Amino acid sequence: MAADVHPSAIIAPGARLGDGVRIGPFCTLGADVEIGDAAELVSHVVVAGRTRIGPRAAIYPFASIGHPPQDLKYRGEPSRLEIGADCLIREGVTINPGTAGGGMVTTIGDRCVLLAQAHVGHDSRIGDDVILSNNVMVAGHVRIDDFAILSGGVAVHQFARVGAHAFVGGVTGLEGDLAPYGLAFGNRARLAGVNLVGLRRRNFSRESIANLQEAYRMLFAEGAPLSARIDATERALGSDPHVAVVIAFLREGGDRPLCRPRRGADDDE
Repeated sequence: MAADVHPSAIIAPGARLGDGVRIGPFCTLGADVEIGDAAELVSHVVVAGRTRIGPRAAIYPFASIGHPPQDLKYRGEPSRLEIGADCLIREGVTINPGTAGGGMVTTIGDRCVLLAQAHVGHDSRIGDDVILSNNVMVAGHVRIDDFAILSGGVAVHQFARVGAHAFVGGVTGLEGDLAPYGLAFGNRARLAGVNLVGLRRRNFSRESIANLQEAYRMLFAEGAPLSARIDATERALGSDPHVAVVIAFLREGGDRPLCRPRRGADDDE
């Protein structure tokens, strides 16, 4: 089925539109843009640069997708933006492509929801099924893993990592790495335990939740160095696949400090 393009839309020669794409009034697409099958740009959407948007995406008015990154070191290199299938991108969302200093690509996974006025900076990597609520600000070089949820007004520092199934409470400034399944809130963010609500909604077993709670208790207790706590947790609970994800995240390390509880925020690494 051919694309349905409103007469007021401007589609540059070279842009590729999949079957059943709908382009609404006053949208603008650049020459290197690719829109997947059955995607819809409602109206007043601008897609620029080397941007690929997956099938069945829905993008709402005044979204700005793929324009040059907000990085003063950017010199026009042919970087990319890749957005997966079945994503919902609401009004005023901005997403920037990559840079030479960060791998040349920004990626958004499948089934992600970006609510009004959210921003994803250059070279960030967003996993599948991630929710960014209204006015979330994701800086450059950030990694957000599958099923993470960031509430309204959250700001994530550049190079920070947010683990899978983690939850960040509203109006939180997240400066460091948030471990998988974690719950954080505050200014600045402090770890508040395991994301129990999210895990129950996704039908994690009682045993898995209990193991994660015990792993968090061991990993974020005061006293021994973090490396020793990780080893002890792995010996005790490492056979649980979800605990293994947390341990791998902590062993991998990152460019930002680890988000810890307000008490016991000893920086022993």
